[in-house]
Amino acid sequence: MAANKKLLILSGDGIGPEVMDQVKRVIDWMAKSRSVSFDVSDGLIGGASIDVHGDPFTDETLSDAMAADAVLLGAVGGPQYESLARELRPERGLLGLRSELELFANLRPAILYPQLADASTLKPEIVAGLDIMIVRELTGGIYFGQPRGVRVLENGEKEGFNTLVYKESEINRIANVAFDIARKRNSKVCSVDKANVLECTELWRNTVTDLHKKNQDIELSHMYVDNAAMQLVRAPKQFDVMVTTNMFGDILSDTAAMLTGSIGMLPSASLNESGQGMYEPIHGSAPDIAGQNKCNPTAILLAFGMLLDHIDRYDVGHELRLAILSAIAEGKCTGDIGGTLGTREFTQEILDRLQGKF
Repeated sequence: MAANKKLLILSGDGIGPEVMDQVKRVIDWMAKSRSVSFDVSDGLIGGASIDVHGDPFTDETLSDAMAADAVLLGAVGGPQYESLARELRPERGLLGLRSELELFANLRPAILYPQLADASTLKPEIVAGLDIMIVRELTGGIYFGQPRGVRVLENGEKEGFNTLVYKESEINRIANVAFDIARKRNSKVCSVDKANVLECTELWRNTVTDLHKKNQDIELSHMYVDNAAMQLVRAPKQFDVMVTTNMFGDILSDTAAMLTGSIGMLPSASLNESGQGMYEPIHGSAPDIAGQNKCNPTAILLAFGMLLDHIDRYDVGHELRLAILSAIAEGKCTGDIGGTLGTREFTQEILDRLQGKF
């Protein structure tokens, strides 16, 4: 009998523990009803780790993450930590985890489910049927480039600086992921850059173009990031797979999130070359509603569904997605997507559907 997969849960801050409690309810149900069991352990990251250890990302958490087959992350951050030195802020824990695990490929699906066509801020005819996969490079670019910092000039004025840098190998690695994903979808990749003004992304464009010679079955296009942002709200269904840099992917995926009705709907997966992954919602810690039973757990539940797909239990992941959409279709959901239920009550609706009680 195959050993259970090791799952590390990092609930984090704000609404993170609340949404993660809902995932644990689903995990417990699946262990009892679908023979999908994990060896689950809990750890600290971000503000929760700062509160206990004075450090957003401890060696213990790193060791636990390295030993796990997958990591499920809630959210990090909160206003009470904003006065800390930058290297001690909660977000440094998240960046450290991505870097240490070499989670270079961030997959962010933006799907508008029919049940939420009216929840999008765009007209239904613009977004109905939307299904985009944004492939974001996650361990390079301006977020990690050196040198960086704030320095004092000779005249006493302060100057901040960051470095945007990518190597050909990093670009090839993420572009290959995009081509492989497109091959399982509609065989279209749009590579997003700012090659007209940034030499680094000129290299990005040239490298992706060269790699495309080995992937002629995929239709490749290029687009400047400012145009891509405009096109996402003008005609988003033109896109199938988008591949781009760390910062551009961060911004564009949040733009795409609002096309789907709520940022609380979208999951993400971050993978390394060995297939180890971290799965998380793309929303933040939402401290303004933390502890109020108001948050939408859909994104973290769908992230868990992505994890199930990745371990070849697509059948169970699909069942979970159908249960979520069934509840939403009947309006039995949280307030951000038109319902009246609290976080826990919405999850119960999903569990009732999984149990065949609807």
